[in-house]
Amino acid sequence: MIEVRELTPDDWQLWRAMRRAALAEAPAAFGSPLAQWSGPGDTEERWRARLSGVPLNLVLMVDGEPAGMVSGTAPSDHRTVELISLWVAPSARGQGVADAAVSRVLQWACVEHAADVVLSVRADNHPGIALYRRHGFTDAGPSPDDPAERLMRR
Repeated sequence: MIEVRELTPDDWQLWRAMRRAALAEAPAAFGSPLAQWSGPGDTEERWRARLSGVPLNLVLMVDGEPAGMVSGTAPSDHRTVELISLWVAPSARGQGVADAAVSRVLQWACVEHAADVVLSVRADNHPGIALYRRHGFTDAGPSPDDPAERLMRR
């Protein structure tokens, strides 16, 4: 069974553990490297600020253990939410964790009256692209932030 837990700034240690695991396991999938969240960048204040600055932060649990994470940004002036920071631990892949994460962000975006949900995915991340397509996302061209990524929109 997959449990979805919405985090608050007080959950910063859980978010920290998940984010650092994600950055170590899949460094090319994220916009910032582990080094930026290590050493002087690894502070409680910074982790709490990350959870405060992004309105939706979820950790997905499988059998009581953290198995994945995802976030959603506040709707923009154009009512667009961005799905960010999706990662599933290798031991939990193939169990529906990523589908549950995407579904939960889409549900939240609907409650927030978002007109669109967008995301960026590496062009060579074929399983990720297939995941997003299953949830109704379509390719919207190259990401404006990284030519190695595709922008997808729903």
